[in-house]
Amino acid sequence: MTEYAHPEVLVTTDWVAAHLNDPNLRLIEVDVDTSAYEQGRVPGAVGWNWQTQLQDTVRRDLADQRSFGQLAGSAGITPDTTVILYGDNNNWFAAWGLWQLKYYGHKDVRLMNGGRKKWLEEKRPISTDAPKVQPTTYTAKSPDNSIRAKRDDIFSVLEKHSPAQLVDVRSADEFSGKVIAPPGMTETAQRGGHIPGAASIPWAQAVAEDGTFKPADALRQLYGGKGITGDQEVIAYCRIGERSSHTWFVLKYLLGYKNVRNYDGSWTEWGNLVGAPIEREIAAAAR
Repeated sequence: MTEYAHPEVLVTTDWVAAHLNDPNLRLIEVDVDTSAYEQGRVPGAVGWNWQTQLQDTVRRDLADQRSFGQLAGSAGITPDTTVILYGDNNNWFAAWGLWQLKYYGHKDVRLMNGGRKKWLEEKRPISTDAPKVQPTTYTAKSPDNSIRAKRDDIFSVLEKHSPAQLVDVRSADEFSGKVIAPPGMTETAQRGGHIPGAASIPWAQAVAEDGTFKPADALRQLYGGKGITGDQEVIAYCRIGERSSHTWFVLKYLLGYKNVRNYDGSWTEWGNLVGAPIEREIAAAAR
């Protein structure tokens, strides 16, 4: 993995297996299927629920600074802890958890390459025992807004006040407007389509069949082929910010792009927003 710009933020399943008993390491599992953790996980891993712990369901926002600090403390994390995240579906929500840890200033956060799928396919040990955790008092740092975009930032791009490039990482059917959300997903929008001018580069194109990230050269070809080369700021978005966190991770850490942000409001916000312009390919085809 030395081919990546920042290989230190990615660990292999072999590495995790060899470090399960390290006292300064904490494994965190974040799954799309929130019941998967209870079925068995990497021994010692703490489960975070993306629906109830990584967001404020009343404010429709990320968990605030205080709440996130409490969550990290309940997992036994200290500012010096190495946090390894992994999850199902090729690390969708694990990447979202990593992005939030970075947003609140945690220094050493990494992804397990291949996630839950690779660990299970390799028939490595799993456990249903409750992890032994000594809670800590963890104070999350002030948010790092350099890695987060909000709707006003998107308007700024569309109004040509900012030269940033937009990357829509959803499926082709979501991008075109044929569907509004993936099957089974309840967070949705009133309108289908995409933000005008966005490049369509589905997040899953960045991973191989076994769930690991593709080599750096292949990733450069994937994004460079759509004009996303890192010469300008890049803002990634999806439906609620989890898939775009995955792409944010690829662009920022694997390819080393200097200025990458995640628009976590994503289509659930933009597709519901009064006065927000959209484009639809299916509408154009119908005409």
